[in-house]
Formats: sequence, structure tokens, C-alpha cells
Amino acid sequence: MKTFHTLAKLFAILAGLLLTFITLMTCWSVIGRNLFDTSLIGDFELTGVTTGAAIALFMPYCQAKRGNIIVDFFTAKLSDKNQVGLDRFGALLLALVFALLAWRTTLGGLNSLNTNSETQILGFPEWTVFAAMVPPFVLTALIGLGQMLFGMDAGDTDAGEMHT
Repeated sequence: MKTFHTLAKLFAILAGLLLTFITLMTCWSVIGRNLFDTSLIGDFELTGVTTGAAIALFMPYCQAKRGNIIVDFFTAKLSDKNQVGLDRFGALLLALVFALLAWRTTLGGLNSLNTNSETQILGFPEWTVFAAMVPPFVLTALIGLGQMLFGMDAGDTDAGEMHT
């Protein structure tokens, strides 16, 4: 689990770098458009594909840190044991959903590759975005599965007390 948490941190750093790139590129394009009457061609396309990859790259860290929204209105008065059990069940459901997402994203990427699907303006190959999304989806599924098996804080070196 520690390896999964380390990979999740690395994916989150990469996502942050991608978002920094998008921000700088957008600023450059807006400044160029407004001050110099020129802009970056395809900036909208690059923003879309990079944002999609960045969001996927943040998912493992979000799950590792238990950052997903939990509506505990109905479970707040349950015992700690029951809450932990529900948390583990939720982690299992999340693992199943992300395994499904990884599988379908893989198939979508292969279809995009086989059909040579590209963005309209730049001709950017769309399969690369799918390929960038699959590893973080798989890692998120593995983290969720590990949390279900070993506890919600298993492998998190930043967590104070381990929950079982």
C-alpha cells in the first residue's frame, strides 16, 4: 500500500504540473490575443485534453487521502465499527467502479488508436489522453481494494492512527 500511496503522490504532482502548463498556456494565449492580436492555435484543444488527463491523475491521491465526499447524515450515529465497515464497503464499490472505468477507457483508447481519431484543429491523437487516464484509474481501483482489505489508512504514512 505504501507503494500505491507513493505512486498516487507522483501522479498528483504530474497533474499539478499539467495544470500549471495549462494555466501558463492560457495566460500566454489571452495576453497574445489582447495585446498583440495573435493567439495560440489549438489552445482550447490542448486545454481539454490536458485537463482530462490531470483530473484522472488526481483521482488516486484523492482516494488515498480519503478526499472523496462522504455523506454521513444517515450513518453519523452508528458505532465506529459499523462506520468502518461502511467505509470499507464504499472503498470496494469505488474499486469496482474504477476498474470498470479503466477497462472501458482502455477499450476507448484502443478504438481511438485503431481509427486514428484526432482533435480537429491540431490533429492531436486522442488515444494518448485515454492512455494517460488508464494507469491512474487502475491505481485508484487498487487503492480502494487495499483500503477495503487492510483499512482506510493502510499505507498512508501521513495518517496518524491506523483504522482497521
